[in-house]
Amino acid sequence: MLKVGLIGCGFMGGMHSSCYAALDGVTVSAVADLRADKAEEIAKVHNAEIFANGEELIANADVDIIDICLPTYLHTSHAVSAMKKGRHVFIEKPVCLTPEEGELLIKIEKETGAKVQVGQVIRFWNEYKWLKEAADSGRYGKIKSAVFKRLSSVPDWAWEGWLHDPEKSGSVALDMHIHDVDFMRYLMGEPESFKASVSRNENNVIEQIFTTFEYPDAAVTVEACWDYPEAFPFDAGFRVKFENATVVNDSNGLNVYHKGGKTEKIEIKAEFEGSDDIGGNISDLGGYYNELKYFTERLAANEPLCVAPIEEAVKSVNLALSEIASVGGAKI
Repeated sequence: MLKVGLIGCGFMGGMHSSCYAALDGVTVSAVADLRADKAEEIAKVHNAEIFANGEELIANADVDIIDICLPTYLHTSHAVSAMKKGRHVFIEKPVCLTPEEGELLIKIEKETGAKVQVGQVIRFWNEYKWLKEAADSGRYGKIKSAVFKRLSSVPDWAWEGWLHDPEKSGSVALDMHIHDVDFMRYLMGEPESFKASVSRNENNVIEQIFTTFEYPDAAVTVEACWDYPEAFPFDAGFRVKFENATVVNDSNGLNVYHKGGKTEKIEIKAEFEGSDDIGGNISDLGGYYNELKYFTERLAANEPLCVAPIEEAVKSVNLALSEIASVGGAKI
């Protein structure tokens, strides 16, 4: 039985808690959060020991895994402590805030031999997994263009509003945009160049970003925004034009529009269909379940973590940071 120490019991910590409860061979045996009520809520579900903060849990809890669901600016310090303690680590995205933090995380991982996975969950989301397999198989030919979007109302669920402090979150251009930037790299490799444009709020912080990435034979646009009105529904999806078909994932589901007029609706059977109503802009646990199942099963089998390793996550952060720098910074 793998024992997990869950640090951070808010929105994402609640997601992870529900997934661990549904997984075999895993138990959450320790939790930590500065908010005692949040820690107690999750501890009751798992009969877990409660620690006052993350560093106390890392130092004293009898666990195999440290799962870090803290604000981004706290990721690196806790991950370094956990790896040095001899624990395997799951870190939510974005893995870090700066290139220097990324270099340190990779260095400590190599020095300690810890196994680390980053929560770039889109790599595990069923529709995106299907797209990756379709592209790799070549059955529709080469990708000629792609559009990815991720749109949300104002994220007001974050502890002490940390998401809206660019020094703590990197703004929407790092925290939310990173999902599709990372998946684009996973799907197509490194772009040759990019051009970013942004919209800022009254405090001159980026709240919306549009970036066009150029590849040798394709162009990709990626949009992210978290500044829509409260009633605006979360909206994420893609449109990918291959040589012989166009694949669209939107409110109508996943559909393939073949050359010649045929339309094919793709039905994907979810491995886990649970959900959680804990706030935020996501209720479907499917992708989170998939990534934590992969992580824990690989650890149990002593197999490498290949889908979302720390090196890949750092490359995606660095690309997003280059976009931010190109427009003058997350805040000007």
